[in-house]
Amino acid sequence: MSDLMPLVVPAPPQSISANGVVLRHRSRVRRGDKRIKMNVPVIDIHPHIISDDQQRYPHAPIFGERSEWSRHQSLTIEQLIEAMDEAGVRKAAVVQPSTCYGYDNSYVADATAHHSDRFTGVGAIDMAAPDAEEKIRYWVGRNLSGVRLFTGGGSTKSFDNNALDDPASFPAWALCTELGLPVCIQTVPSGHAQVAGMAKRFPGVNIILDHLGRPDVQDGPPYNGARSLFALSAFENIYLKLTPRGVREARKTPASCETFFPKLVSVFGANRIAWGSNHPATAGVLKENLYDMKIALSSLTDSDRDAIFSTTAQKLYPSLRD
Repeated sequence: MSDLMPLVVPAPPQSISANGVVLRHRSRVRRGDKRIKMNVPVIDIHPHIISDDQQRYPHAPIFGERSEWSRHQSLTIEQLIEAMDEAGVRKAAVVQPSTCYGYDNSYVADATAHHSDRFTGVGAIDMAAPDAEEKIRYWVGRNLSGVRLFTGGGSTKSFDNNALDDPASFPAWALCTELGLPVCIQTVPSGHAQVAGMAKRFPGVNIILDHLGRPDVQDGPPYNGARSLFALSAFENIYLKLTPRGVREARKTPASCETFFPKLVSVFGANRIAWGSNHPATAGVLKENLYDMKIALSSLTDSDRDAIFSTTAQKLYPSLRD
């Protein structure tokens, strides 16, 4: 945080949940003469958890190799709760760390079910597998309310766009429509056309692009390098997950947060963008990373930030509503 000016954080009003957890509904941060006010419960739709009990929850990474971050960063559900309380994050949709557990969503399911007042889970599914529909129903029965389609990345494998629109996956997508399950997709710009095709084929499924779909924004305004991403705004069922990666890319000159994020909101609308911490895969403390995200979005209106930090997440995952 050395690139930031001194932080002043007045103590926010608090309330106590039924289980005694301190909940922060308002927070203020100040960077120089900038002041950011939050009047909504902050919700995170992209933290990961890894159990410290490997015998009960054995590692079985997708593609056979654990990601670099998961080898060095672990986080139990109890540690995530502690970090969320410190940061003032009310609830979260915990995403399966595919590069640690593959398609075995047991820890995410068990942990979120045990703390269902604050969490839901997003499980990794092999959508093209013959038993994909059976697996989706099974994990939904264990407190998962979203699906993750992991096509590569995480330092373990290059992206495979063919997995996005494999006809063998269509029955699983149809079931997601029936059950009202959003599908998170990890892909890159070369896969945006396939994402568009699936959004058109399955308009009843809310598709969430992890890390904004990894657009190229380094050319700066008017961001012609991100045209494939902006084109996806034509599909009302496509949503964006804004993580620290998006901020890092937006700060590479000639891009800037002050030009890119207002453009992104003007194209998609803040009601189709939601914040995800990527904690602990993103280095640093959750509280500091959330603060940095607030600073990155300081040029937006209060209502736009409310949507990105809260109300869009509640739309995508209704169980996270109060």
